[in-house]
Amino acid sequence: MDVCDAPIDPTAAPPPDRVAEPDGYVVVLERTERIHFLDWGGPGGDGAPGVLLVHGLSNTAWSWTPVARRIRALGHTVAMDLRGHGLSDAPTDGYQPDSLAEDVVAVAEGSGLLARPDDRIVLAGHGFGAIVAAWAAAVLGDRCAGLVLVDGGWEDLAASTGQEPEEFARGLDEPPEVLRSIGAYLADREAFDPATWDADQERAARATVVETHAGHVVPSIRPHALARSVEAMFAYRPGVVLPSVEAPIVALVAADDEDGTKSWALATAQRALDAAGRPPIRVALFPADAHNLMRYRPAEVAAAILALRSRS
Repeated sequence: MDVCDAPIDPTAAPPPDRVAEPDGYVVVLERTERIHFLDWGGPGGDGAPGVLLVHGLSNTAWSWTPVARRIRALGHTVAMDLRGHGLSDAPTDGYQPDSLAEDVVAVAEGSGLLARPDDRIVLAGHGFGAIVAAWAAAVLGDRCAGLVLVDGGWEDLAASTGQEPEEFARGLDEPPEVLRSIGAYLADREAFDPATWDADQERAARATVVETHAGHVVPSIRPHALARSVEAMFAYRPGVVLPSVEAPIVALVAADDEDGTKSWALATAQRALDAAGRPPIRVALFPADAHNLMRYRPAEVAAAILALRSRS
């Protein structure tokens, strides 16, 4: 595994803009689906790539807020809601790799990130969003200036888990006591790491659930959208997709690798890139942090994105 030459320097990212608020927009695809995105603004028109952020499974664009508050100081920054998530439409179809990549490209173009033929973007995705970002990067070719995989996007889930998509999806169910009220749900999310819990984290958490008339909460993602999204995750073949990405790739790896699955998956992906004559993935390890690195390590995630942006 090729590890970054040095740990990512969190001071390379600007401090967060605590007062910035994004504008919400939608792009309408030819099939009439509407894909929602948050435009955090930021300087553009200088020829440097903008940044498009893609959230993980059952999450929304708000999960990127701690990172977006930092990178918007240096470049136009957009975070999207994947189809079936957040304020995007939740059709019964369109969760295949080409459709999900098309959604990303549509947001990049509709937001103005790729307004001109010579515009380029850095794509960053978290978990499932890293998979979608990889598909989109492959489609964009040289219009993608860099790809940041945040704790995902290098693993063949079918091979590493030995599960079927339905079994994997069942493992995502929340305990009933967590869903008994919005207060219980927020308390559970805060307990993940009280030191990083703030108004942005609460807003991101609230966006993932809907409160019922009885006072309970249910996931905001529709069951069919969750099932189709998980099927898409299991269809992902990093050994095929990543070597087809022309841009440099950085992987940010969180903890939870006691069985060596992540290391094995990364090594397998690295061999595929090597066989294709592509540069290796540069890897930064965060062994003390959980999956949501945007919450626990926002400065480092921002710095990794900005480093790829500055290389272009």
